[in-house]
Amino acid sequence: MPARALDTARELYQKGWAEQAKYRFPPAIRLLKRALVHADRAPDRPERTELRARILYTLGRCLGETSGLDAAVELFDQARREIDLITDPWLRVLLQGNADCNHGGVIMRMGQPEQAVQWFSPFITFAEDAIRTSPERIDLEWAQRLAVCLTGRAYSNAAIRRSELAIADLERVAVLSREYSLDDIYPYSVVALANNYKQSGNLVEALRHYEKAERVFRATQQPSVLAGVQLLHAEALLMVGMSDDVGRMLDEALPLLRREKVSQDIAEVEMYRASAALLDDQFALARRMAKASMRKLEKRASTWWMMAALIELWAHAMQAKRVTNALVHKALTLSAHLAANHLLDEASLAKVLAARLEVRRGRLAEGEALLKQLPGPRAVTPLDHRMQRRLVLAELAVAKGDRRTALLHARKGLDELGLVRDQLGGLELVSATAVHGRELRELAIRLALESNNARQVFVWLERTRAQAYRYEPLEHMENSELAERIAEVRGLGRELMRAGLDGRPTAELRGELVKAQREANRLGWHAQRWGRTRPMASISEVLAELGERAMVSFVVSGGAMVAVVLAGGQVRMVRLGAAHEALEGAQKLHFDLNALAPDYLQPPLVQVIGASARKQADALDTLLIKPLTHLIGERELVVVPTGPLYAVPWGVLPSLHGRPVVTAPSATAWLAATQADKPKADRVLLVRGPSLQFGDGELDRLAAYHEKAKVLSGEDATAAEVLAHLDGADLVHVAAHGEHENENALFSRLELVDGPLFAHELGRLRNPPAHVVLAACSLALNRIRPGDEALGFAGAMLAGGTRTVVAAASKVGDEASAAAMADYHRALVAGAAPAVALAEAMAKDPFRRPFLCLGSG
Repeated sequence: MPARALDTARELYQKGWAEQAKYRFPPAIRLLKRALVHADRAPDRPERTELRARILYTLGRCLGETSGLDAAVELFDQARREIDLITDPWLRVLLQGNADCNHGGVIMRMGQPEQAVQWFSPFITFAEDAIRTSPERIDLEWAQRLAVCLTGRAYSNAAIRRSELAIADLERVAVLSREYSLDDIYPYSVVALANNYKQSGNLVEALRHYEKAERVFRATQQPSVLAGVQLLHAEALLMVGMSDDVGRMLDEALPLLRREKVSQDIAEVEMYRASAALLDDQFALARRMAKASMRKLEKRASTWWMMAALIELWAHAMQAKRVTNALVHKALTLSAHLAANHLLDEASLAKVLAARLEVRRGRLAEGEALLKQLPGPRAVTPLDHRMQRRLVLAELAVAKGDRRTALLHARKGLDELGLVRDQLGGLELVSATAVHGRELRELAIRLALESNNARQVFVWLERTRAQAYRYEPLEHMENSELAERIAEVRGLGRELMRAGLDGRPTAELRGELVKAQREANRLGWHAQRWGRTRPMASISEVLAELGERAMVSFVVSGGAMVAVVLAGGQVRMVRLGAAHEALEGAQKLHFDLNALAPDYLQPPLVQVIGASARKQADALDTLLIKPLTHLIGERELVVVPTGPLYAVPWGVLPSLHGRPVVTAPSATAWLAATQADKPKADRVLLVRGPSLQFGDGELDRLAAYHEKAKVLSGEDATAAEVLAHLDGADLVHVAAHGEHENENALFSRLELVDGPLFAHELGRLRNPPAHVVLAACSLALNRIRPGDEALGFAGAMLAGGTRTVVAAASKVGDEASAAAMADYHRALVAGAAPAVALAEAMAKDPFRRPFLCLGSG
């Protein structure tokens, strides 16, 4: 029946509109096309004309997402022809505004934000005038459309970095939301505000607002919209430097999106994946992903293909062994395309890459001329663009023989990086930023080494390594949401373990656990700034504090290992040869120590594995310590390692057998820990975790040394109780099983009776314990990021303010651990310093007691 056809069309339209609102475009298109068929069967009257217009511009928006701009524009034009037939002027303006707003949204998605602004603005101007002159005509639909247009225009202005205009529109959206109760518009305005912060360089606020919007979309069960916000969030994380985490997340997202067959979203994920690969020096993967993204975007006539092309160019420039005219021309052509589309910072970056290529092939005048064509960086210029510009200026100065200017550019670039890092919250974010300064760091250290000036090398090492440990943590602010999320992770971990023991499927639980860990990480990032920056340690301060001790700071540059030695009031440098042998030897020693750990290993295995471990220890001694003997003598040592050397228990090396050795992430971190208030022994905490073979006897012996100690064991040794007693303790000893999580270092853990205690929970203790002994496996291990940014369980404690941590970087047998700890505490109560006490305890059986003294000894 014709009359019924209009009702059916309206019903199908409403269902289709609901699907597109959830970003589920294929089902929306099917419903809207059916709605159009039924509308065409209805009698020709004003209601049908209005409905056809609504169906057409909504369908245009959907086809813009799936088929490209041309298909969308055709439908928008059809909708406007229908709208022109409507006699009610107010309804005509409203529907025209709807069509224009959808058109602007598609234009924005096609990578033309400046043109998109022109589609949003006419309705905004009319509606704002109407609110002033005819407020009685403004109903809920008008207010909603005005808010949507303002939000769309804010997105567009943010994309072209017109921050003030974007914020003004979003402030207006906030007013409309309050006046008209537009709760459904609010989260979109939060996303737009996050985009604006991201484009203007305020990454802290960007991350916080993305997380805020994600919580709303998650609570309202809008998975497709949530996925889109998570992509934008991923881009912000890449701008910080979280390339490995984002890479894993996008690798999980791609198969799901390919099943949904929304090419725009797939193209964006591929583009972000290319960016992550570029940061991780995976140039072949970066080029492959960028090219795949380019093909999809070009097919859709989206100018965002240029952004993918820029990533591909950057990876190509890094990968190319020989610079050709064609590659330079490719960079300059892309720069012109980007500039023509008002992507000014991106156009500058393409020209910077062209200049770098010219410098690499020795055409210094051409490279310098290109750099002179560039305007200075803007306040909103992305961090990685700034670092690349500084790098090219430094490389040009090196090529011209001006080392001083090169180092000046390196220092200024790293200072800019530091300003961004200073604003971030959470150890992971703070440490991740180092990836952006990696090439500048390598260049500066290479130049310092070439100068043969040991003091200059030391200064550059301190300026560029382990910067996360230069912060004095701010006073902790309670975050109940983060605490709840950590508790959820703990519960899921326990449930996963039970499921495994019961033989039940675990895949779904593992997925929930990974998701909860990610959410907890992000809440930690946004809670507050990590801390206040400490001044970098000066050579005179370090030498004065060392006294009769010596410090050895290792660094790898150009494949060579170098040691900077501070001892006897002097700073000297020793070149130790190729680095690969020592780094591989450290890894082999770690594997051997793990294999040697079980308490009841068969004697033949002990003999074979022990011989291998001793061989590796002897080799490391020959490579790293013996060449320094004339400088360090028999002094106690402070070692600042690099890369895999972080896992070396130095007491197993023959030259260091029985010698007190402290491992520190940097001289600055060591100095801060050493100069902190000397710990007392008034508040002692002893903790015993579950399932330890020798746990009861171990704590009983230690309790005899510390008569007033608080003992938590059995059902009392819960995560909450341990955390409560850690706060403000002078000396803490934890005997428990532990595990290092390399992929998610802050979820490295100690196993307690009610589940794990995570590193995540330790960094913000109000009064961190002064001296912590972790009689557990592997908790001195770290995930090492560029710039020797080390992150793990023990590292989180040091960064959080703990003065000394004693822990093992490898597995340790329960019996060996208990014996070592009894000897350690016996020496402590006799008055020995931690490093001295540990050296004495390790000396009895170093390969079965591979502990390290971290921080201050």
